[in-house]
Amino acid sequence: VQLQASGGGLVQARASLRLSCAASGGTFSIYNMAWFRQAPGKEREFVAAFSWSGGRTGYVDSVKGRFTISRDNAKSSIYLQMNSLKPEDTAVYYCAAGYGYRNLVRDEYDFWGQGTLVTVSS
Repeated sequence: VQLQASGGGLVQARASLRLSCAASGGTFSIYNMAWFRQAPGKEREFVAAFSWSGGRTGYVDSVKGRFTISRDNAKSSIYLQMNSLKPEDTAVYYCAAGYGYRNLVRDEYDFWGQGTLVTVSS
């Protein structure tokens, strides 16, 4: 599975941004899909995920109420709507795909995109 993330950019605090991730080369509907991020000098962290069945989502506490993950199986894509952005959201955001039996929120995903940079200025 190949993943292509897009939509990053430079925005001011409290702005919104929508990230997209398009998948190809696999059966999209069987994968859990997730967003992770890595800030400068920090380890990669889980942000949000959407289960393959569509029945479950998960978010890291720091983005709950501000970020929303969605998926469109017909377009083999996932999205991350980010509202009320904060400077601490600055990071490279990666989309990931994992087989359905994987844990939804752990860093155990099988396929990774190249990342898109989000920079939030104060």
